[in-house]
Amino acid sequence: METKTRAIVLRSVRYGDSQIIVDVFSREKGRASFICHVSKNGRGKIKQQLFQPLTILEVVYDDRPTRSLQHFRDIRLAQPFFSIPFQAEKLAIGLFVAEFLSYALRDEQCNEPLYDYVESSVMWLDNVEGRFANFHLVFMLRLSRFIGFFPNLEEMAEGDWFDLRNGAFTPVRPLHPDFLRPEEAAKIGTLMRMNYDNMRFFRMSSDERNECVDTILTFYRLHIPGFPEMKSLPVLRELF
Repeated sequence: METKTRAIVLRSVRYGDSQIIVDVFSREKGRASFICHVSKNGRGKIKQQLFQPLTILEVVYDDRPTRSLQHFRDIRLAQPFFSIPFQAEKLAIGLFVAEFLSYALRDEQCNEPLYDYVESSVMWLDNVEGRFANFHLVFMLRLSRFIGFFPNLEEMAEGDWFDLRNGAFTPVRPLHPDFLRPEEAAKIGTLMRMNYDNMRFFRMSSDERNECVDTILTFYRLHIPGFPEMKSLPVLRELF
């Protein structure tokens, strides 16, 4: 069946001398993998530049469920970037977000609201001119709403512990080791009040920001089996 969809590149790897395997998250089909030939001299229709992390594409392909690797019938750039590939800080965030999504959306099926959230977030980052150091914190926490384990803030009270396994605040210490103490749990409430428009008003030191990243990644590892260590995280720590 012919499928036309927008898709966000998560990662690409070389396969032999002239082929490349591309993992994308698409609006119509969710996670999908493709194999294609890439011209060595840059004169072919399909160029490797199309497969940089977070690139937004328009693709057409014959969807064959029995195939683990699909083949493009047509591919083109849907939305050019103006700043992400050219600013070191944005590029570092972009690489981190792409790697994070490749793990967080590993088995994700069609989820149009989730796709729209990811695409609009990427475009926000590309268009913003400054004060985006907290972008990845907001992005990761709010993504959890779309994949089923958004922290429950309804019964949050001062002095509560935060149960990372259940994603909920509790007045008593959980019986398992995966929790945040009250002073740490209060930061979750602060993070949940942040969005792309107001996050510039929340001042954090580099150490505080890195602690938040570690906590959020721990939260994801508890809810997504096999979520590995992030290779792009050290670069992000250095810049932010």
